[in-house]
Amino acid sequence: MRNGVMRPGHVQIRVLDMEEALEHYRDLMGLIEVERDNQGRVYLKAWTEVDKFSVVLREADKPGMDHMAFKVLNNEVLEQLEAELVAYGCEVEQIPEGELSGCGRRVRFVAPTGHNFDLFAEKEQTGKWGISSVNPEAWPRGLKGMKASRFDHCLLYGPNIEETYVLFRDVLGFELAEQVVDPEGGRVAVFLTVGMKAHDVAFIDCPEPNKFHHASFFLETWEAVLRAADLISMTNTSIDIGPTRHGLTHGQTIYFFDPSGNRNEVFCGGDYHYPDHEPITWKAEDLGKAIFYHDRVLNERFLSVLT
Repeated sequence: MRNGVMRPGHVQIRVLDMEEALEHYRDLMGLIEVERDNQGRVYLKAWTEVDKFSVVLREADKPGMDHMAFKVLNNEVLEQLEAELVAYGCEVEQIPEGELSGCGRRVRFVAPTGHNFDLFAEKEQTGKWGISSVNPEAWPRGLKGMKASRFDHCLLYGPNIEETYVLFRDVLGFELAEQVVDPEGGRVAVFLTVGMKAHDVAFIDCPEPNKFHHASFFLETWEAVLRAADLISMTNTSIDIGPTRHGLTHGQTIYFFDPSGNRNEVFCGGDYHYPDHEPITWKAEDLGKAIFYHDRVLNERFLSVLT
């Protein structure tokens, strides 16, 4: 939290049919529906999260990600980061308090990859779902499906990876935890973190801007990932790959698609990062093993299916 950015706050995802999407995110993945607003957007959260929501679904005519948001320490930090983004040369947009229910004002900028990112300092806190903040039980009764415990990160595809990395490093205080480099030493993928996690957001080089690869949610155990795989088959949900292990981050994972074609991941485990850790480097020629450690090859869907 070097520059006051604490963690991922939420992601807003476009879906083609809201009721189908809710069967997926609420009933299969186990997110909790919190609210629906007058624009038809649906707000959800994972059960361990204290903020009111971490996922917003918006019905649209094409899938993808509208924006990803990060929560900062306070409004003073928000104002400072806004000024630094402007000084850096970013165009910023003011989004007023309440545009998303329960969320304070947001500052939006467009990364060199073409993705929209928001910063905010305030969001209504409703606490962990189903358990008290005093003498809490181990977990709440009534969880559905995969019982996802938190929104963890997004992987995004676009151009100008190096410029995006420098912006996140120099202005927002992110650190480079892992990278993939080509034979000339150029970065083709960066995994960035503001805390101890393996990554809070990651970017992979792609000529087309503003492409959404996946939103990822954390599960507690490998057994939970295997159970998620069972549920994917039991519901005839479209699967990408897994269960398997990553080389990058070493997380244990499975990828699948929502009914609109947006990719999701649930995973457990993974590496940790401290500020004194040097970045871990993977060679682009070994990308298959870096992504899918057991198979050591990439499937075509993982590289080409983007929304």
